Amino acid sequence: MSEKILNFIDGQLVEPKSNEYLDCYEPATGQVYASVANSGEKDLADAVASAQNAFPAWAATSPLNRSLILRNIAHGIKAHAEKFAKAETIDSGKPISASMKTDIPRSWLNFEFFADAITQFSSESHETDGGTLNFTMRSPLGIVTCIAPWNLPLYLLSWKIAPALAAGNCVLAKPSEVTPMTAFMLGEICNKAGLPKGVLNIVQGTGANVGSSMVKHPAVKAVSFTGSTAVGAEISKHAAPLFKKLSLEMGGKNPNIIFADCNFEKALLGTIRAAFSNQGQICLCGSRIFVERPIYEKFKSALVARINVLKIGDPLEESTDQGALVSKIHFHRVMTYIALAKKEGGTIVVGGEQKKLDGRCQGGWFMQPTLIEGLSNQCRTNQEEIFGPVATIAPFDTEEEVLAAANSTRYGLAASIWTNNLGRAHRMTAKIESGIVWVNCWMTRDLRTPFGGMKDSGVGREGGLDALRFFTDAKNVCVKYD
Repeated sequence: MSEKILNFIDGQLVEPKSNEYLDCYEPATGQVYASVANSGEKDLADAVASAQNAFPAWAATSPLNRSLILRNIAHGIKAHAEKFAKAETIDSGKPISASMKTDIPRSWLNFEFFADAITQFSSESHETDGGTLNFTMRSPLGIVTCIAPWNLPLYLLSWKIAPALAAGNCVLAKPSEVTPMTAFMLGEICNKAGLPKGVLNIVQGTGANVGSSMVKHPAVKAVSFTGSTAVGAEISKHAAPLFKKLSLEMGGKNPNIIFADCNFEKALLGTIRAAFSNQGQICLCGSRIFVERPIYEKFKSALVARINVLKIGDPLEESTDQGALVSKIHFHRVMTYIALAKKEGGTIVVGGEQKKLDGRCQGGWFMQPTLIEGLSNQCRTNQEEIFGPVATIAPFDTEEEVLAAANSTRYGLAASIWTNNLGRAHRMTAKIESGIVWVNCWMTRDLRTPFGGMKDSGVGREGGLDALRFFTDAKNVCVKYD
């Protein structure tokens, strides 16, 4: 019998009121390995009641004591890192090396970072002419909703709940029903860390059954969401008229621009990482590769050679570079884009096919990393987020040309530029319409910096002080003392 993944409400693991469950599939095998609670409004009502009971005491808890509990949570994740990493890999299909080196360490670092940040969080004061002092008070919002996606399950869930808890809020968290396991495991860690009952409630289930109700609930003061632009728009439609605070980190179709004067080897390795990390299932992936014409053929050939040596295999093996796509539905969606690219006139340079494995992974959802050339900037393949191991490549001649191509989509999340020309780097970063621009690197993150996108890639910023400001209300106090 498969394991049951339950809700975490009021400090307890509880079954859904409906007693209904959804199948959880291991992407590497295509087989059901667990079942997750299919929660509804009654489960949400219990979670809200628990959070309302817990909020006054948690809001009154000193920042130092909140910090100590967050640090305990971080230590708990770190102490069970291998267990969490294996669960993340089984749940999502990503290589165990990625879970061990990136996802799980980043999860505990999120708690550690905001444990420190809340003790350093300060407000402003302004002395005004005439013996008047203005200062800003910041207080927790109350109950907030944090909705995380399936591609970086614990990594992004912790990125949201850590600052929310640090700021004194109580959290209703909804992980993806596709990858619910590590959120389920987090509940026990929080209890052992001393987090009071009701401060964090994790409600499992679908967006339609429970996520939508979370967003609309009158007790919820803010919504932090990471996921698709379509779902973000739906959240905004319901939450904005209720005047809830919104932080929406959504889709991307990110340009990766390589100039002829770049460090060739570093640009090549960065491009491989940006295009195919986590099977291309990261919103920050550089899926549109632009190469200055003098090095285009050389770079393309070197890129194909590197793609050909990526090992597609069982995600639980340390030597695997490329794991499985997260679900059967998503696998077929990505393969549909390969067919579309061909129809639009693209040429498959490498990849483009399903990858069949032997042994336990023979039924898994694997595909070859794919590189496509010969497509226009305006075709659907270059305009729509595919969210898989699929990248396009094209030559360019001038800064103006590549800048127009880079900015030609509805998205504006991230971009990478590879050049040793300092003036060019500054010209390009100033004009690219992206919330994040990396120069001579990719996915290098400082947790103090604002994170988010422009255009249809999102609203608001997370990270560092921006996250703590989002999860608090500001009140100006004006005192006349003379």
